[in-house]
Amino acid sequence: MEQATIRQAIAAGQTSIGIELGSTRIKSVLTGPDLMPVASGSFDWENSQVDGIWSYSLDDVWHGMQSSFAALAADVKASYDLDLTTTGAIGISGMMHGYLAFNQENQLLVPFRTWRNTITGPASEELTELFHYPIPQRWSIAHLYQAILNGEDHVGRIIYLTTLAGYVHWQLTGEKVMGVGEASGMFPIDLATRSFHAGMASQFDARITERQYPWQLLDILPRVRVAGDKAGVLTAAGAKLLDPTGKLTAGIPFCPPEGDAGTGMVATNSIAPRTGNVSAGTSVFAMIVLEKELSRAYAEIDQVTTPDGNLVAMVHSNNCSSDYDAWIGLFAEAIKALGFTVSKPQLYDTLLGLALGGDPDCGGLLAYGYLSGEHITGFEDGRPLFVRSAGSAFNLSNFMRVHLSTALGALHTGLGILLDREGVQVDEIKGHGGFFKTQGVGQRIMAAATGVPVSVLETAGEGGAWGIALLAAFAVMNDYNLSLAEFLNQRVFAGQAGSIAAPTPKEVAGFRDFMARYHQGLAIERAAVEALH
Repeated sequence: MEQATIRQAIAAGQTSIGIELGSTRIKSVLTGPDLMPVASGSFDWENSQVDGIWSYSLDDVWHGMQSSFAALAADVKASYDLDLTTTGAIGISGMMHGYLAFNQENQLLVPFRTWRNTITGPASEELTELFHYPIPQRWSIAHLYQAILNGEDHVGRIIYLTTLAGYVHWQLTGEKVMGVGEASGMFPIDLATRSFHAGMASQFDARITERQYPWQLLDILPRVRVAGDKAGVLTAAGAKLLDPTGKLTAGIPFCPPEGDAGTGMVATNSIAPRTGNVSAGTSVFAMIVLEKELSRAYAEIDQVTTPDGNLVAMVHSNNCSSDYDAWIGLFAEAIKALGFTVSKPQLYDTLLGLALGGDPDCGGLLAYGYLSGEHITGFEDGRPLFVRSAGSAFNLSNFMRVHLSTALGALHTGLGILLDREGVQVDEIKGHGGFFKTQGVGQRIMAAATGVPVSVLETAGEGGAWGIALLAAFAVMNDYNLSLAEFLNQRVFAGQAGSIAAPTPKEVAGFRDFMARYHQGLAIERAAVEALH
């Protein structure tokens, strides 16, 4: 699209903004009239442990939001010589799950407990048994019930319980609402009403009656909305909070806030049955849109929804790229110590590219990238490990391949339940995230792990910030009364090109051999957790 046309659209507010608070980056994207990104900005951040709890401070949330938006505005100014004062719609996305509990004065009662924590095992087990429905440790309701089981005194003072995306949306608009996809990671959804399951909420209230809290569950949860619904407007206070310069005007419409799983589905056009997507970065999760409900509940499988309310099986692994990122950082130090300079993209592309020349089973090498716990394999804590025997084929290609393969180890375990035990049919998996950044490499490893063709679209690198910008546009600019699937197919992805990697029998067999070693070696990982505090 010509620059003059984009400039005119920005000035007229015929754009949308998506902001996603990811685990390592807060990214802001501005889309043009054709719904493609025309400007972006980002801010890097990291979680930290507070008394053993993975968390981000609310001050960091707003510093990051303001910095990311300022970077977006600076990009607009540099590229189009315009101040970013308005837009047609805004959407907020964030890491799903977690626990943000507020009191009557809108004060945070305990530090934000993120998805990364594996501290709610008893609550997860009890609630799964109570509901006959899988309640993973990451879910907000598991955090709430664990706080109750722990006897934490703040629980009786809760007025509002939300997620990171829900919190930011609330502060910007004053609306305590939640998109159905994000809501499905807080508490189970009734597919008939596309809202929180009232029957299960009653069961929960009955379970905690003797505690005599002054609230019932549905009183403290957000109101649920679906894709296409409007969810408030930017208030004057919200505009000042997002843009302290005062240039951004109030009154801009918002779509419902969504989680990174839902925005990933939108950004990869994976919301129809028999489609799936894998988002792979710091963590990795696969979303498979189901044709029917699973035969029973599995602790390894989340049941969530698309942003428009269709049932999705979600396999979530806490650990993915962090450990091999650390190894590549070590190689970068060695190169620098030798007096050479290599750019970060060249270093990643070169080292990760070597993995394709490795043995399909990684040459007998074994690694675990468990920086944190991993519920699928039963770990509440983790220790990164690399292990080999004297007879292993220890070379750089196999070393890189084993780290890419083990990044998908827990994910493969969960997907095996869906594809092998439940017979779920998937025509194609679409990949996005840093794992797929080096062309062809992540795709090949993922295809070997899943046995399903893996495609990466040209826009895959735009990620969830673009996905929530599309949902924002859908909420206010859908002049044709299309469904979300129709909107994406006709207005966004029509004619888009991408690359596809089909699984080969040799690589699939090699990955299965690696996984046999992976499961056998979990005893080594457990010993490391117990021995190294």
